[in-house]
Amino acid sequence: MNCEYSIVNIRLENSQFIIDHSQNYSLPITPLLMNLQERDRAVNWHPYTQMKTADDAIPIVRGKGIYLFDDQGNKYIDAVSSWWVTLHGHAHPYIAQRVSEQLNTLEQVIFAGFTHEPAIQLSENLLNLLPENQEKVFYSDNGSTAVEVALKMCIQFAYNKEKEKNKILAFKNAYHGDTFGAMSVSGRSVWTKPFGEMLFEVIFIDTPTSENLESLKNQIENHADEIACFIYEPLIQGAAGMLMYEAQHLDELMKFCRENEILMIQDEVFTGFGRTGKLFAANYLSEKPDIMCFSKGLTGGTMPMGITTCSNEIFNAFLSDDKYKTLFHGHSFTANPLACTAALASMELLLKEETLNNINLICEKHLNFSKTLRQHSKVENIRQTGTILAWEIKNDEQTSYFNEIGKILYNEFLKRGIIMRPLGNVMYLVPPYCITSDELDFIYQNIIGVLNQTINIAEKQNILSNN
Repeated sequence: MNCEYSIVNIRLENSQFIIDHSQNYSLPITPLLMNLQERDRAVNWHPYTQMKTADDAIPIVRGKGIYLFDDQGNKYIDAVSSWWVTLHGHAHPYIAQRVSEQLNTLEQVIFAGFTHEPAIQLSENLLNLLPENQEKVFYSDNGSTAVEVALKMCIQFAYNKEKEKNKILAFKNAYHGDTFGAMSVSGRSVWTKPFGEMLFEVIFIDTPTSENLESLKNQIENHADEIACFIYEPLIQGAAGMLMYEAQHLDELMKFCRENEILMIQDEVFTGFGRTGKLFAANYLSEKPDIMCFSKGLTGGTMPMGITTCSNEIFNAFLSDDKYKTLFHGHSFTANPLACTAALASMELLLKEETLNNINLICEKHLNFSKTLRQHSKVENIRQTGTILAWEIKNDEQTSYFNEIGKILYNEFLKRGIIMRPLGNVMYLVPPYCITSDELDFIYQNIIGVLNQTINIAEKQNILSNN
């Protein structure tokens, strides 16, 4: 809503705007009678949301630990870590303290030609936790851009070595982000269809199993001379519906790529920082990727940041007296000191014995609850990797992000004070690491209650099968 008033000054007295009309200045002013939902609807466009049919967004005014509080005083357990980013709970006092101290010291500096302690320390600390071949850090802004950087590294690696290798290998159903390069290496879907002719060619293969490994190797071998790199989400394809596969099969595929001189990009944007039950999915693998991508939990969910790490072999291919062999990529907020500080604080918390023990607790509790889920007649394909538990609601249609049961489930959980974000008929739990055993039990009990209630509703509406 664009309401224009002639004003010179607006001041706040007793929570109301006082408007001085003494001079004529045209300035949009928020109508005083609109609530937060109405104001949001007037100006904001939300992600992955059909704004015509969407319910009003819930205004969140504060967070603490696993809870979020709305403007009506309702509290919600954040059972999905706010899109999988919040590791240690909301408004963590230690991260807030560290960021506040940094804010009063240095908030931003150009990272071309300059550096600073938080970026150096974060790179040192992170590389110390990663496979030993990861030796250099490139900073960016988010998961998609971390992937873009990785793809550019691999393509230019071949270019700098005067090799004609410009094809990419990726898994079907992959999701690596929403920028154009990241979309290109993600599975083709209704999400990418409007841009189909603009996405570059990718060789897509199935995720590996004991049955299809030899077939996958044959597919790769047929194009090996053209393939610059293989990009993959290790162990879990998150946005595809929490699809999981075995580390041993990925290891064998990685080994084959190494033998065929195909660089490997391991996208740990989702799986990094404890989500899989280990610090990184890489800790389940014998083979080592050439490049790794990080974001989401990197700063503990405090602020945006992306990181791409690589081996010295990759880095050295860009060292030259020829300036045109430089990696020409950068962002205004590359290695932002505040984000680096948040990441350092989050990493300290992650490595505490208390946090590691609680990660193990979540893994064990999920495993026990999965036994209860297996007894439910309308639940199938229960799967778990570390702190990530997923299952599907049986239905006559294929598993789909657009299955109508998802919205019903979402709303039923909100009524019970729990934020769950089903991927259609796929449900999952990705809780913050600070959650307690009792809080997990509360979620589990409500999952069974919501399943029973919602399935009855859905069957009456012919959304689900009555079988």
